[in-house]
Amino acid sequence: MINVKPKQYKELPISIIGSVIFLTLVGLVVLKSISQHQGGGFLNNPFNKQLLILIPALCLSLLIFILPRYTIHKYAYPFYFIGIIIVSLPFFGQSHANTFRWLDIGLPFNIQPSEFAKVFTTIALARFLSDHTIQMRKFHSILVPIGFVLIPSLIVMKQPDLGTSIVMLIPVLPMLYWSGARPFYLFLMVAPIFSMLTAFQTVSFTIWAIILGGIIIGARQTMIMSITLFFGNIFLGLISPLAWNSLSSYQQGRIISFLNPEKDPLGVAYQVIQSKTAIGSGGIFGKGWGAGTQTHLKFLPVQESDFILSVMGEEMGFIMVASILLLMGYLIVQILKRAFLSKDRFSSLALIGIASTLLAHAFINTAMTVGLIPVKGLPFPFISAGGSFLITSYMMVGLVLNLSVNYSD
Repeated sequence: MINVKPKQYKELPISIIGSVIFLTLVGLVVLKSISQHQGGGFLNNPFNKQLLILIPALCLSLLIFILPRYTIHKYAYPFYFIGIIIVSLPFFGQSHANTFRWLDIGLPFNIQPSEFAKVFTTIALARFLSDHTIQMRKFHSILVPIGFVLIPSLIVMKQPDLGTSIVMLIPVLPMLYWSGARPFYLFLMVAPIFSMLTAFQTVSFTIWAIILGGIIIGARQTMIMSITLFFGNIFLGLISPLAWNSLSSYQQGRIISFLNPEKDPLGVAYQVIQSKTAIGSGGIFGKGWGAGTQTHLKFLPVQESDFILSVMGEEMGFIMVASILLLMGYLIVQILKRAFLSKDRFSSLALIGIASTLLAHAFINTAMTVGLIPVKGLPFPFISAGGSFLITSYMMVGLVLNLSVNYSD
């Protein structure tokens, strides 16, 4: 039976609740502007749809908050396996725009299972790391946690959804570090990525090889291990062209447009160019609510979700965008602060994972709107319109509130 203790309410992190409420309200204001000239039915209006989805999102957040903490810990693994199952289900249905990301179960909006799997994987990883007294200073001790995250991530990548799969992978590094893993072993996890990215240019690859060799020598590994690590990464770099050819044409196009937007201004680079135009035209204070020309003349694509910060920049200006980013940073810092102060290892690790997920979404969404990284199709937490993502964002809020409160189950 669920038991709600009065102490919980006295210790609620008001700063976190206030930040989430403000971000949600700003999102609704922007969506209302976007929806002014939207035709169609009630659910075709992003503002109406967001309000409708907020109801189950808030209810689910409250339910998670009042659950006993041991219940979340106990059922972490079952929900992890449920997450693997549900991200596999879209492959048995019909594709949407040549992808298998969505489930149609008769609701007013389609379900994106990968969003839920993201939360389930983080909680399962937190349980594994907290339950096992692993000698994290040894390399083999991090293999199982990596496997936890790789399984659902590879399934999501196959859908294909590269952005979401990257976000699913990101929490494993800070969570392993928080568990005591050696930084050198965490470096080995990301080294192959740099080896492959730098291999397309001789100078960058040479510089990376020097840095790689220096770090391996500084780690004082055995001769055999050092040679294996160094030449293994060099080999990965040399076969990078094969990895490039394995990407789908639209993924290659996004990377090419990122490196050279002018090459295809009406094609793959169109989104980034229009986004930059919208943000730049807004200036410091913006054109005013509902007065964005890029937005309302429909030059800016996916404006209610992926590029909602561009709408905000055009209509409310740099001041509002900067304020939102600072508030998002404040929210993440507050979650990290509670992870640091938590006396419960499971809660601490879960909070680190949630903070990492929110940070990844905010950073990637912001970076792609200004052309710093290729377009990934990731929404901004609590502001972008969305069904599954909004619900899972509030699920994470419920978990943060639950795991931030010091009480005995």
